[in-house]
Amino acid sequence: MALVRWEPMRELNTLQTEMNRLFNTFFDEGGNGQPQQRRRWSPAVDLFEREDTLVLKADLPGVSEEDVKIEVHDHVLTISGERQVDFEDKQSGYYRVERAFGSFSRSLTLPEGVDADKISASFHNGVLEVTIPKPEQRKPRRVEISSPDRPDTIEAK
Repeated sequence: MALVRWEPMRELNTLQTEMNRLFNTFFDEGGNGQPQQRRRWSPAVDLFEREDTLVLKADLPGVSEEDVKIEVHDHVLTISGERQVDFEDKQSGYYRVERAFGSFSRSLTLPEGVDADKISASFHNGVLEVTIPKPEQRKPRRVEISSPDRPDTIEAK
């Protein structure tokens, strides 16, 4: 049987760390002692392929179309925006707030050759749908080898 030395200070430190983590996630205070007004969240995104397009769908419940921004820069499509807080009653006590709010940003690297001017988007019932045209497939190009011994053109008889 092995003897294990009990270190009460280490146990207290572990307990204190866990209690701090619990209180920080429950109350989520900012640096000034006030409850944090915005939390970072990330919307669920699906990306799938159709015959001639790629389609990205993002669930953005509670976000208005005006609060969503779509940008393409250096072959990277970025969807960003903000879900506003929908409760302002400071006097009522909230027992549990699970819905995240605040700013979000999702980025997707586009395939080489995508024409950014042909990307389109629609927003309906809290779902953003971005349609990205597939780039045209590059065809292999044959390169002829020229040499001083061989003429550039060959005539057939």
